[in-house]
Amino acid sequence: MALPSQGKDKDTLLAELQTYKGRDVNWQEGRTFAYVYDPGAEAMAVGKAAFSSFLTENALDPTVYPSLMRLENEIVGFCASHLNLPDDGVGTFTSGGTESILLAVKSARDFARQTRPEVTRPNMVLPVTAHAAFHKASSYFDVELVLVEVDPVSFAVTPEAMAAAIDEQTVLVVASSPGYAHGVMDPIAAIGAICETRSLPFHVDACVGGWMLPFWRRLQLADGMTDVIDAFDFEVKGVTSLSVDLHKYGFCPKGASVVLFRNKTLRNAAGFACSDWAGYTVVNPSVQSSKSGGPLAGAWSVMRFLGDEGYMAITDRLRQATLALLEGISAIDGLEIMGQPAMCMFAFTSTEFDVFHVADEMSARGWYVQPQLGHTGPTGQRYAGNVHLSLNSWGTLDRVTPFLADLQDAVQAARTLPDVRPNAEMGQMLQAMAGQTLSGDELMGMLGLMGVGAGEQGAELPERMAPINRILDAMPAKMNEAVLSGFMGELYAPAR
Repeated sequence: MALPSQGKDKDTLLAELQTYKGRDVNWQEGRTFAYVYDPGAEAMAVGKAAFSSFLTENALDPTVYPSLMRLENEIVGFCASHLNLPDDGVGTFTSGGTESILLAVKSARDFARQTRPEVTRPNMVLPVTAHAAFHKASSYFDVELVLVEVDPVSFAVTPEAMAAAIDEQTVLVVASSPGYAHGVMDPIAAIGAICETRSLPFHVDACVGGWMLPFWRRLQLADGMTDVIDAFDFEVKGVTSLSVDLHKYGFCPKGASVVLFRNKTLRNAAGFACSDWAGYTVVNPSVQSSKSGGPLAGAWSVMRFLGDEGYMAITDRLRQATLALLEGISAIDGLEIMGQPAMCMFAFTSTEFDVFHVADEMSARGWYVQPQLGHTGPTGQRYAGNVHLSLNSWGTLDRVTPFLADLQDAVQAARTLPDVRPNAEMGQMLQAMAGQTLSGDELMGMLGLMGVGAGEQGAELPERMAPINRILDAMPAKMNEAVLSGFMGELYAPAR
């Protein structure tokens, strides 16, 4: 696909971009329970305008753009106050939760290099429910994963299991507040006490919900509840770092996240500097070097536009809608909420019918819900496939009643649909292929078996995903990763 010989005018280009959106999920209708966090039209407009006004400024060099340094310091200050960071604590603005987590893991690894020469094969201890970004950090930084099973009923890890997994090579302990998959909080205070006793860094992944949890807790206390959200931030002495995304329940434009450190020594270990080359000295507190000032300006503006009162109002509406959803889903015969969700994200499953059929049926009715594959833990414990909901859009809050009505219908339809789990022969074949490297032809054959075909825009999926999800659910994890990576490779190919 060659570059046009002549440039196009602005109106033509913008109109063409709108046509590209034709196949996207229309989240503005309030029927999408993932990916987009909508605080309402006014706040979103403020964020977009501020983002655009700083789009071309580069946060690489604070001596050139001191305005961006000021914005970052003030944003980190908002987070420090909100999450009880001590006076000598510091933080870094990042592009998202993954970058924040990468920095936390790099900090722990490099801090161990500086202070514990006996560590030769660093590892980090984390629940199987911890975000996949920690697996990415493990791959990037060569820090071994020590995965810990969670309680099969609560889906929270136990302090005893975490303590038992720690050894002399452990450089970091990780827990979630809450975890994305089930919306369940790990016992942060108890794990923090273990880490404090053993002088180990302890990272709390509060990316998805950490900004909202304090508001949620205040509403619980205002209602006179005694069973409120436990301490999860720097109020827990053992916590040494914490990640919190502002582009999720802070409702800021993407990508905006912050990683906080209890002291400067830990943050310094997360950074990078290089003067050993012929160019300018590179000093990066984050993974990125050049980075637009747009996300900084957008986050700063939305946070100030909403303020404490605005966030409390949004949280209150989200909480009421969540309670109504949880009550309504629990009343549908055959559906089961997994664990005790801490806030406005949770998952449900079923032992009576295929929840992946339910996801397809909801899609046919115009709703986007997120299927999550089952998982087998390191000791063989099986976690069921499920459907995840994140209540995240201002427009979604008024649609609880029609959602529940459609969900009831979807469940009834799912009960009548055929079992799409792989038969015994295919299941044995999939297990036998575990650990094997698939050739290109084998990969394409597997994709074809799953119903993936070639279309005008590259690889295309069938309308119903339950058969594909069931095959993926039955695959060993490494094979699943290989197939999905191959599929992504088919999707992302140069336009010709």
